[in-house]
Amino acid sequence: MTDDLTSLPPCPLCSSPYTYEMGALLVCPECAHEWSADASDAPETSGGSVKVIKDAVGNVLADGDTVTVIKDLKVKGSPTAIKVGTKVRGIRLIEGVGDHDIDCKVDGFGQMQLKSSVVKKV
Repeated sequence: MTDDLTSLPPCPLCSSPYTYEMGALLVCPECAHEWSADASDAPETSGGSVKVIKDAVGNVLADGDTVTVIKDLKVKGSPTAIKVGTKVRGIRLIEGVGDHDIDCKVDGFGQMQLKSSVVKKV
């Protein structure tokens, strides 16, 4: 049984040795990162398959990061806007509609997608 634990690669994001298999994916229990077992050897060297998403000031974003909004954002169907300095915790990086590449839950507004160009990593 200990052979299985040592044969799995560590998490490519946080280097946790406690990864486990869930179907065809490998999962890190510490940072919740999921990746394909085929790409576990070197995800960064596979060329264009890994898209790096950066915030407004150039910091690289990852799933689970906390960010702050850097400008007021009008929300369709809401009389109020998301104000500058609003903290958004636990983001998920996605390939959304248009330039929207962050899926998150904003307090007071609910689930929505944001552009990485309007947030700054905390």
